[in-house]
Order: sequence, then C-alpha cells, then structure tokens
Amino acid sequence: MQSRRGTRRHALTTGLAAVAAVGLLAGCTSDGSEGESGGDAVDQGTTAEENQSSGDTVVIGWSGPEADHGWLGAINSGALGAADGFDDIDLRQAEGTNDANQQIAAVEQFINEGVDAIVLLPTDGAALTPVALEAMEAGIPVVNVDREFSDSNASRITILGDNYGMGVSAGEYICEQVGDMDDAVIGEIAGIDSLPLTQDRTDGFNDALSECGLDVDARVAADFTVAGGEEATTQLLSANDHFDAIWNHDDDQGVGVLAAINSAGRDDFFLVGGAGSKNMMDEIESGESVMQATVIYPSTQAADGIALARLLAQEKTMSDLVTPSVPYRIVLDAPVITSENVEQYYDLAFES
Repeated sequence: MQSRRGTRRHALTTGLAAVAAVGLLAGCTSDGSEGESGGDAVDQGTTAEENQSSGDTVVIGWSGPEADHGWLGAINSGALGAADGFDDIDLRQAEGTNDANQQIAAVEQFINEGVDAIVLLPTDGAALTPVALEAMEAGIPVVNVDREFSDSNASRITILGDNYGMGVSAGEYICEQVGDMDDAVIGEIAGIDSLPLTQDRTDGFNDALSECGLDVDARVAADFTVAGGEEATTQLLSANDHFDAIWNHDDDQGVGVLAAINSAGRDDFFLVGGAGSKNMMDEIESGESVMQATVIYPSTQAADGIALARLLAQEKTMSDLVTPSVPYRIVLDAPVITSENVEQYYDLAFES
C-alpha cells in the first residue's frame, strides 16, 4: 500500500515542481530568452518582512472554552503569547467557558465593540455558528479554531488539527511495530464518543489498521480527563488479559491511563498516545515505560489563528504562498513522536 505519509511526500514533490515551473515561466519569454524584468509571474502579495513589521493596530477578540485540562490551557496561553509577540495587536480576551450561551454573549460583545477580527474556538461548533455568521455579516472576519462551525460561511479561515490523520498516524505506527505478528491484539481508549473529533480519530485508526490486516480487538471510551482515563483503562485491562498495542486518543487522560496500567502491573504491550504532552514525551524519552509514542494534535492552533487574524485585519497575505491570499482552510499535520525525534517537538509540548 501507499502510506498516508507517502502520499504527502508525493504531493509535496508535485507542489515543488509546480513552484519551480512558475519560476521558469517568470524568468523566460515565449522564445526561450530571459525576460527583461526577471520578476515574478504573479504578484505575491506582502513579503515576510512586511508581515513582520508593525502596522496599524488591530483589535482582535479571542474566545475559547474553559482551560480545564492541559491542552486547552496551552491553546489559551498560545493565543496570548502570539498576541504579545506583535506590538500592533490589541487583544480582547473573553473569559473561558464551556457554556455555549456565555460564549455567544462574548462574541456578541465583540461585534458590538466593532473589533477588527475574532478568533474563536467554540465550545460547541453548531451552537456558535449563528453568532459567527452574524459577525461575518457585520464585516468582521472570524477565524474558526479546532471545532468546526456547521456552516462554512461562518468563518473566513478555519484552522484544524487533523483528527482523522491522528488515527491514521497511530494505526500506521502500530502496523509498523506489530504488523508482522500473527493475530496481534490491539486496544483503543477513545475520548468522548459523541464528539465528531473522536469519531474521526477512530475512523482513521481503523482504516490504517485494516491496511495491514489488523483491527481493534477491544475498545473503551473515556472523557479526556485523568479520572476518566483511569476508570476506562481499568475496565479495559480487567476484561482483557493480553494486548500487543493500545492507542489512547488523548495525553491528558493518558495520565490516568498510565496510572491504571501501573496499578495493574501490566507491561505486555506498548502504548501510543495522542496530542503531545510533556508528561508523555518524558515517558517516551525515559525508555522505561510502556509509553512508546504519541501523535501530535497541535496546541498552537489558536496562536496560528491570532497571527492569521492580524494578517486579515491588516489586509496582508501569507508570504510563503505564490497566490496573494490567506487560505480559507488549514489542516495541521499529525506526526508521530518517538524517542528518535522527541527532542525536535519537546518545546511545543504542553503540561497535562
């Protein structure tokens, strides 16, 4: 089979070839001679230097859920840090909440204040869609982070982690480790099953495992909390006396997952995590844990949202793109972190 990562390499090669072709077209005339200007084939918008230089001050409203676990805490601190990195951003931060009505009220306040852009990680994408549409209709660009709205018109930019890709990355890694074994026993500890993101992660995991002839033998769902992870894992281990590999969707609940594994004295399998916490990277680096790898789900999404909202409000573009624009949809990568590359990603990890 061609792996997902192989497909990405092919796409990257194709893209580089296309950029090279643009460069050749820019430098040559139809008769093969060099053009007089030697300039670009298209207007590439603002440069990296222009984007970094201070411009007109822009007011950005930021709203996200309550930072009740490590990943969301990192999301919030990342947004604040990104705003602090620019002297031309006036950030208006709403109080974090898991109440959709309170978040709707916060966005309505941003609209009434006439902010230049809104960055929003909705506690519930569908519930926040109408007020995001209201902002867009008022001429305020909305940057939708992590949890999608139910209407694509509700945002100018959507920035997502790759939930399906997380599952694929975890499944492909496990296939590489145990795919040659007969009847390898695979477990899965999911997050909240009612959430589309959990369903996407499971779908990706199943699809990747099926490519190497494996499937999930036993599965439980937790709730992205330490206590929920410990309870679900205790249940899983009690009902199954052997695993070769287990994928846990979330490193925050992974603290409880590891506690249950250690309490049960189990070391018959290796564990793959999800999200990329410092706790789990420390376990991976130690080489003394069942924790062998984790799959990144970037906690930098809101920081990216702040930076891109600034570009929109200042009518700038992404300088590394030939097209003079800012994309409407960005899906971030989901790489696998092991002892071989943990140092490369450690500074981007979050504390559970």
